Amino acid sequence: MFDAALLMEWLEFAVRWLHVITAVAWIGSSFYFIALDLGLHRDRNLASGADGEEWQVHGGGFYHVQKYLVAPEKMPDDLVWFKWESYSTWLSGFAMLILVYYLGAEFYLIDPNVLDISAWQGVLISLASLAFGWVVYDQICKSKFGDDNTRLMLLLYVILVAMAYFYTSVFSGRAALLHLGAFTASIMSANVFFIIMPNQRIVVADLKAGRTPDAKYGKIAKQRSTHNNYLTLPVIFLMLSNHYPLSFGTEYNWIIASLVFLMGVTIRHYFNTMHARQGDAHWTWGATIVIFLIIAWLSSLSPSTRSDVAMATPGVERLMASDGFDEVHGIVRGRCAMCHAQEPVWEGLYWAPKGVLLETPEQVAAAAKSVYFQAGLSHAMPPANLSRITQDERDVIVAWYRAAR
Repeated sequence: MFDAALLMEWLEFAVRWLHVITAVAWIGSSFYFIALDLGLHRDRNLASGADGEEWQVHGGGFYHVQKYLVAPEKMPDDLVWFKWESYSTWLSGFAMLILVYYLGAEFYLIDPNVLDISAWQGVLISLASLAFGWVVYDQICKSKFGDDNTRLMLLLYVILVAMAYFYTSVFSGRAALLHLGAFTASIMSANVFFIIMPNQRIVVADLKAGRTPDAKYGKIAKQRSTHNNYLTLPVIFLMLSNHYPLSFGTEYNWIIASLVFLMGVTIRHYFNTMHARQGDAHWTWGATIVIFLIIAWLSSLSPSTRSDVAMATPGVERLMASDGFDEVHGIVRGRCAMCHAQEPVWEGLYWAPKGVLLETPEQVAAAAKSVYFQAGLSHAMPPANLSRITQDERDVIVAWYRAAR
């Protein structure tokens, strides 16, 4: 039987897989070149006129790497560009945003208990915020204010904190943290597309034309690349956060997101200092652990109570009104709600797995797609079938969802 929902699920899987692969490639190359640049030996008078060099060994071979501060005297015949890692990461990430949060806006993006807006309004806010982030950041970097890197990074942090509060005041907790990650990642990828690559093309064009390239283009590109380096780890955390409700299912989720950026700075500072041979900044690990413990503490203080308010999107209301929903709700309450509850009764559980609540009709309808795949179409849930759900009950869930969606 043709099942569009099943095909969409596999499409999401494929795009997510692609996104992870491209992100690994981009992050890996970014970290490598930052480490390489910081570790260059610049105290040697190189005959080539290079600014620095380093010898490396990997995979059974030795590599001799030299960096030119502006450009070599002659354009090399073969030049490898590092750009598609960034572009493909952003494109695949945006595709995931469309597949999960835009097409499923009523279930994943908006939460009437946070802000009662329509799906199209939520999507519009999402798109506008991503564009807003790049425009504001880019203009600040190009202004006189951006001449001081420390001052610039502090202002950028203030903007990120403000956006964390904004997103958690507009979207569902899960979508809010992911959007903060997308906001930051969009700035990073735009740095590559609009600044770093065009500046490098200018230098290449000057070389081909026999002109001496202006060093300012390399300086600007280096500044943006350094920003990307410090923003990478927080973005990874924010992208993973939707799998860990403790990070977003609290009234203090915006503070948690803000602190994550500080952890990114402390961790990268340690490695950047080490690669630059400026000593081992061990204090950064202590600071990182303290920040992480504060995050864990905040997650336990005040779980979000917004989900207690019985408000539903039109899509959820439609599923609740569909034929057979009452029977499905009864099955889910009887087989799943002992764990997926505000106060789980299953021994050893202190909160609902993945933050998914399946007690009220609104909660079951909102999680209909997950229930369909996890407990209907597959036997992934309940784990080891601990609640003894029968095949007939699974068939009821499948038949209801296919008829109702």
